[in-house]
Amino acid sequence: MHIHVEEPSMEAFLRDFLPRVLPNTALWRPINHGSKPQLLKELPKRLRGYASTPPAFRPLALVLIDRDEDDCNALKAQLAAAAQEAGLIHKSQADGVEFDVVNRIVVEELEAWYFGDAIATAAAWPGVKPTFANSARYRNPDAIKGGTHEAFLRVLHGAGHWKDQTRLPKVESARRMAAHMDPARNSSRSFQHFLSGLNALVELT
Repeated sequence: MHIHVEEPSMEAFLRDFLPRVLPNTALWRPINHGSKPQLLKELPKRLRGYASTPPAFRPLALVLIDRDEDDCNALKAQLAAAAQEAGLIHKSQADGVEFDVVNRIVVEELEAWYFGDAIATAAAWPGVKPTFANSARYRNPDAIKGGTHEAFLRVLHGAGHWKDQTRLPKVESARRMAAHMDPARNSSRSFQHFLSGLNALVELT
């Protein structure tokens, strides 16, 4: 399974998180495109390459991309079109047949998944109280206003962590959270959609 991501922090998260939740027999490789524009630019060529590979040797693909400020439906349509134009079947159109590609939108970005597991956050940064998630502004991890990585850094600042940082150290944060996150308790709907897509691909391998 090839997992296409747009940035180093998601790659770091997956490298530490997936071995904890996937069976040992699962084969996977993250492909970091370096940015969202690059992922969108390079993905069609990658998918055409998969389509030209005999089915018995063709890797399945999971595409993870941040919504950011984009229209979610338009982004989904763009990803779906890339798969269809390559001659591959994506999960949303499978209708009972086997599929090649799962597209998942991360709403709005990776740090929203951290807000979905306050207990993991408290374990990764001692002094953070998991009750921060009870605040109205953080209760829905996928609807936090003003940028989730900025909001997450404010939570850490409040517990005395990284007070000298004006930007969240994203890769280190990803590794810390990956070590503690519990899929069963994560309240981010976006995270749960990612997990369901991942598990659907694993079942095909």
